[in-house]
Amino acid sequence: MKYPLKEYFKKNTEAASLAVFRIFFGIMMFFSIVRFWSYGWIEKLYITPTFFFSYYGFDFVKPLGVYTYGIFVICGIAALCIALGYKYRIAAIVFFLSFTYIELMDKTTYLNHYYFISLLSFVMIFLPANAYYSIDSKIKGISYQQVPKWTVDSIKLMLGIVYFYAGLAKLNSDWLVRAMPLKIWLPSKYDIPVIGGMMDQEWVHYLFSYTGAIYDLTIPFLLLYKKTRGVAFFMVVVFHVLTRILFPIGMFPYIMIVSTLIFFDPSVHHRIIAFISRFFKITSKVTNTKKAWVMHPVRSKIITGMFALFFIVQLLFPFRYVLYPGELFWTEEGFRFSWRVMLIEKAGYANFKIVDKKKGTYFYVNNDDFLTTFQQKQMATQSDFILQYAHYLKKHFESQGHQNVGVYVESYVTLNGRLSTTYIDPEVDLGELKESFKHKTWIIPFKDEIKGL
Repeated sequence: MKYPLKEYFKKNTEAASLAVFRIFFGIMMFFSIVRFWSYGWIEKLYITPTFFFSYYGFDFVKPLGVYTYGIFVICGIAALCIALGYKYRIAAIVFFLSFTYIELMDKTTYLNHYYFISLLSFVMIFLPANAYYSIDSKIKGISYQQVPKWTVDSIKLMLGIVYFYAGLAKLNSDWLVRAMPLKIWLPSKYDIPVIGGMMDQEWVHYLFSYTGAIYDLTIPFLLLYKKTRGVAFFMVVVFHVLTRILFPIGMFPYIMIVSTLIFFDPSVHHRIIAFISRFFKITSKVTNTKKAWVMHPVRSKIITGMFALFFIVQLLFPFRYVLYPGELFWTEEGFRFSWRVMLIEKAGYANFKIVDKKKGTYFYVNNDDFLTTFQQKQMATQSDFILQYAHYLKKHFESQGHQNVGVYVESYVTLNGRLSTTYIDPEVDLGELKESFKHKTWIIPFKDEIKGL
């Protein structure tokens, strides 16, 4: 086993694959930043709110007021530099840090694809994506047509994990037996041309549920196999275009479509580069060489070892939910960062009561005074949000002179169409609790069972 693995790390492949991925990744990220800005979301999500929900352990990552725009500017410029292959290593590091900072500023805006971009941009820091067809190679006067095969395969593996784990997550009774939450979401899409009239049909809900699971579980393998790759890419395009039509998930479908080009043979990437060269009238004299990019042996061992550890973590981390008791979809302990995409529809409300524990007097909080509508919606159904907000309320009212402050919540949540039930123990003083990775015993147990992974 050791010998074939050793030989694998000696194999090279065409650098054009990595170059095309770099170009499309940078362009898509740049337009994502521009789109986010143009819709006014920076102000709405990071300037207007007075309180932000931090990730545990990252309380120091906060929006910077009006200077938050600067972070987006830096991120956008770094994305363009990645696309051009200019100062690539620095640009990749800057993009990873700035994008991840944006992601960590408020977990209210958490999305799986933001996490995916952070991971992918981290991986790209260590890849020679500027070895071929880049400004860096032009400035240095040297271009490498060959790069280590594992550098391209690492991107394929990252994409494969996202798809396959998303498929595994769909193997649960709510998704397969009850067609939830698609049965809730799809009927509202009645106004979509051509297919809108079918969106309230139950057979359509089940069709989408099963085809979605099958697609996620099989698409990485279909893309790897040359004979099925063309059909698989067609499926990728149809799936993500349909997803974009049905659900408002921004640029992510397009990012996934162009990312899967990495699975194609280098000849496809050379044709893409030839098209770009003709369009921008770029000469190919410097780029067409037979040279292979070689990593220093010591550096190679360090990076491949680091990548091995990175991917082991990626394979195991989504299963951390088994360490917690209770229903995952209810508690959401171990739910984030595990590629569980569009599996739950939760709604609820949280009414906070501020109590003087010595006198017994109390009053209720108007959440509109502290949170935006979007923040309230996210907070009401997630326990860590509720706890963090309770701590904020305790500090706020203590600073106003209130004594012996206790913070209690009356909360009710509905999950995937079930009747609304109590979510948080109303007798627990949340202000006295501390956040941790331990199970939150003050979450009322789920009164149903969802079978599956």
